[in-house]
Amino acid sequence: MKPAVLDASAMLAMFFGQPGVEQMRELFHKASETDKPVFISAVNWAEVLDKMERKHGKAGLDTARQFEGTTPLEAVPVDRELAEAAAGLKVTHNLGLADAFAAALAKSMKAELVTADTEFKSVEKEIKISWLK
Repeated sequence: MKPAVLDASAMLAMFFGQPGVEQMRELFHKASETDKPVFISAVNWAEVLDKMERKHGKAGLDTARQFEGTTPLEAVPVDRELAEAAAGLKVTHNLGLADAFAAALAKSMKAELVTADTEFKSVEKEIKISWLK
């Protein structure tokens, strides 16, 4: 299984039962079976936590934290190198800041980026994208 990096839209699709929820369940099932983590940048994880709390209050925040603690999801801390790569992708591809971190992490890990966000079309030539549908 090739490493997978998620953006916030992929996690939120799963939490909110949006299109792509089955692909996400399958991804986590395979990751569990092979004992391989699924990655998300700390910036994107913050975005997920924010949206979960805004939509469902403390219960939403608790759900996200419990999921992270009981699945192979791994939030990757941001360091200077990742921040500089994200800044470069943000400028070059006109990405939002959080999206730039997801793209930079996927690129640095030579991983597949899992997303439902069409904003990533601009980086398709540089990063393998797995589109949720």
